[in-house]
Amino acid sequence: MATQDFKRKLTAILSADVKGYSRLMGEDEEATVRTITAYREVIGSVVQKHRGRVVDSPGDNILAEFASVVDAVRGAVEIQEELKSRNAELPENRRMEFRIGVNLGDVIHEEERIYGDGVNIAARIESLADGGGICISGSAFEQVKNKLELGYEYLGEHSVKNIAEPVRVYRVLVEPEAIGKVIGEEKPEPRQGQRIALAVVITLLLVGGALLVWKFFVRTPSLPVEVASVEKMAFPLPEIPSIAVLPFDNLSGDSSQDYFSDGITESIITALSNVTNLFVIARNSSFTYKGKPVKVQQVAEELGVRYVLEGSVQRSGDRVRITAQLNDALTGHHLWAENYDREIGDIFALQDDITEHVTMALQVKLTEGEQARIRRGHTNNPEAYDYFLRGLEVHRTFTKEANAQARKLFEKAAELDPNYAHVWQTIGRTH
Repeated sequence: MATQDFKRKLTAILSADVKGYSRLMGEDEEATVRTITAYREVIGSVVQKHRGRVVDSPGDNILAEFASVVDAVRGAVEIQEELKSRNAELPENRRMEFRIGVNLGDVIHEEERIYGDGVNIAARIESLADGGGICISGSAFEQVKNKLELGYEYLGEHSVKNIAEPVRVYRVLVEPEAIGKVIGEEKPEPRQGQRIALAVVITLLLVGGALLVWKFFVRTPSLPVEVASVEKMAFPLPEIPSIAVLPFDNLSGDSSQDYFSDGITESIITALSNVTNLFVIARNSSFTYKGKPVKVQQVAEELGVRYVLEGSVQRSGDRVRITAQLNDALTGHHLWAENYDREIGDIFALQDDITEHVTMALQVKLTEGEQARIRRGHTNNPEAYDYFLRGLEVHRTFTKEANAQARKLFEKAAELDPNYAHVWQTIGRTH
């Protein structure tokens, strides 16, 4: 029997429903429908404001997704604040309180819908929240714990139907006195299996100590190969080849050139994302490692991928030097590496070459349509491309002023090359 190939992605999922919805409907159907219709519009507006999208809203449930967990939690907090304000104007027995759960997980996406364990976990976490409250999973907590002015209360591990491992759950605390605190988080007592594993580790450390003495005093030393562990991965490894593209290091010695190396990285991510049989980690997840000294196996385990592409960019005048290296985190092997030293006008050919070598190394065959999509929309004008990348960097600030400034940079790129398709598409997003 033929098996169906599913497209998967890592995303932040927000699940919400109304506490006591059946009671509200039983007491006054028409008033309840009017209220939930108005509140859906509020939630949809806030979700869009925080760069998310509403996936579905059957009955009293709302499912939304975000590229960033930080955006999802910020959106959840704003939703609850806005609805609390509106509920204050209603009689106490007619107030409509939503419970919200946020999870970072792997999902199957089919057209505009998303399915899978990541969604199920978000729904389970939502059910643990109080009316007007927010709960998040352990995977979401790890992404936001030091990035938002919030506090958290650890609620322990909770089982989810058809999920083998229990899920850590945290309640979000918005009170000013709770900012920066994590209440109730304790190291769990080791289970029987963990105690056995600990004993094995201690034994291995003793044996390892003896081996180290032999290694450094008896024979010539050699560096060990560090590999990722499938068991330690935060998410199930996809069945198709999976890859994370780390931000390419800017070696120019000028931090103002970060936009250039970041833009090249993003272009490679976008090109690889056009390949059907390849699971590619989104830019927002990959860029959390920017400027951090991380190891390949750490990235693989935290993002749930097998392959990691890393590199560097050095720009000098009209020339650019790019290095790229593709690593197999499970074996520790380098599958492919290349150094490029070209004129800036060859930048698109370099990006295409890197993309094609990565797919060949991973034994992913490109269709003619995929090859065309990878090359589509380029410009032959290096100056236009430079303005485009500058605009992207500014646009990510997500302020009204930044939006206007980015639009001017994009328009300058379009003026330099009126046939630059990518820049025209991006201008449309700055209105």
